[in-house]
Amino acid sequence: MPWLTTPDVALRYAIDGDGPETLLLLHEMGGCLESWDGILPLLLPRFRVLRYDQRCAGLSEKPRRPMTMADAGRDAVALLDALGVDGPVVPIGTAVGGAVALHIAATYPARVRAVIATSPATGVPDQARQPLRDRADALEREGTRATVDAGLDLGYPPALRGDAARFAETRAQRLAADPVGQAATMRMLAGLDMVAALASIACPALILAGIHDLGRPPERVAAVAAVIPGAEFRVLESGHFMAIQTPELLAAEIHRFLGPPPG
Repeated sequence: MPWLTTPDVALRYAIDGDGPETLLLLHEMGGCLESWDGILPLLLPRFRVLRYDQRCAGLSEKPRRPMTMADAGRDAVALLDALGVDGPVVPIGTAVGGAVALHIAATYPARVRAVIATSPATGVPDQARQPLRDRADALEREGTRATVDAGLDLGYPPALRGDAARFAETRAQRLAADPVGQAATMRMLAGLDMVAALASIACPALILAGIHDLGRPPERVAAVAAVIPGAEFRVLESGHFMAIQTPELLAAEIHRFLGPPPG
């Protein structure tokens, strides 16, 4: 898969399909563009699908400086510009990627037709901010193996592990993720407050929660949806990583929400 260098960062990306509408897929913390492999065939040929490793993740560049949501949004728009994607797109993101999708919708409204976010990580309660920074420090100090199972118990609980091979692959990918990059993302999340940005979103928005997501349960996700004017909120029989755990359910929601192809 190719890389592209924007003015700020080198990004690995993949673009598939030639449908009339472009989906911009934004993976979760600890994920990469392969997080969307299971759902990709279910989105083609209806859509053109652009995936990429966000900064500090996968095989994209990992700058050794604090990461910001503004950085993440600029990266996405710079990638669209470099690839000549001019028309409005549909950002779709999971967890922190969901927050990035919502940031793009709020900050670059002319570039967005609609937005979809699953279990979006748009901030944490005040009392959780310092513990999250402490987790970032521990991740840098001890690596991913010390924390991977506790995280998966929340986001990928036993009720969703019927496909043992899929779970094992997800766990291995999380172990291989860069701990410094993940720590930078955690620190960004620890300082994040997106309430004003969410309230400014004017495009159609679909916010999805997983009933088996123990780390970001439906009531927390519903509170995010409630801030976005006119947002649709739905709960699926899934977990924190919908595109991995239940790609068929997520694909069905995408097709339903975006409607039939134009023409």
